[in-house]
Amino acid sequence: MQYFKVTVNGKSYEVSVEELPAAGSAPAQPVTAVEPATAAPVATAAPAQVRPAAPAEVAAGEEMVPAPLGGTIMEIKVKPGDQVTKGQVLLTLEALKMENEIVAPADGTVGQIFVQAKDSVNAGDALLTLRS
Repeated sequence: MQYFKVTVNGKSYEVSVEELPAAGSAPAQPVTAVEPATAAPVATAAPAQVRPAAPAEVAAGEEMVPAPLGGTIMEIKVKPGDQVTKGQVLLTLEALKMENEIVAPADGTVGQIFVQAKDSVNAGDALLTLRS
């Protein structure tokens, strides 16, 4: 077990971290964080729904469109079966308090869509597929 002192927004926290013996194993002891008694309660928003990182397999002839950075899906502007052209906006991703338009890398037809509005994604996560 290792102990760290972490400062977040000017508030110090003592954190203990346990290294797991192997991937997928349950920790023997829970990881705990101790908040200082002087810290004011922090309001938190409801957690966004987290989607799978990528489908197990993309069908032959389909190209995956990955998230260029982590963020929240704001709006999806296409649906499966839509014809799109290179540069056409497919969806809007909010990241770093900016709205980023994710565009089609090539002409094609929208195949599967793996995300929904308000989903949180990480960089590299599959957003949708395009068929040539």
